[in-house]
Amino acid sequence: MYKLITVQKGIDKACSYIEYVDAFWVIDMNNYNISTGNCGEYFVAAELERRGFTAAVPMSNTKDFDILAINRENNKQIAIQVKTTKYKRKEWTLSSKNENIYENNIFYVFVSLNELDNPEYHIVPSNVVAKEIKKSHSEWLNTLGRKGQKHKDNPIRKFNDFDDKYLNNWKCLEGD
Repeated sequence: MYKLITVQKGIDKACSYIEYVDAFWVIDMNNYNISTGNCGEYFVAAELERRGFTAAVPMSNTKDFDILAINRENNKQIAIQVKTTKYKRKEWTLSSKNENIYENNIFYVFVSLNELDNPEYHIVPSNVVAKEIKKSHSEWLNTLGRKGQKHKDNPIRKFNDFDDKYLNNWKCLEGD
């Protein structure tokens, strides 16, 4: 069970804690997006360890991946890009660069922290993500906006798993 606790500190500073068993992660409300991403990365790393992988979360921001992991059974190495939302929704924001990041050993784990409920994990091969975001962006560009105007191209891409096709799809990480 996960629980979000907010504590007032000083006049204008608040910090929150996500409590899991007896461990606490501090969230600086001024860097909430960074902290949400960090929470997702560490939740994924813990799940990977629990599922037979050795997971490493680099200390500095790395290009194209957030976690390196090795399957302890077959020594297969994988790179994981984690995208996290704090809400109970199954849609995540990416960028146009993600259309070109795909290899057999690169995966995305989309995390929904579900506000105060347990997190959900949607595990997707990178080639599927690249194909889907390219397709959905093209469809979006070819539809008219709210006021009947044509959409302008931009680097924002969206990935969703509304039908839970990839929910808890940890098997795809195991390889051959």
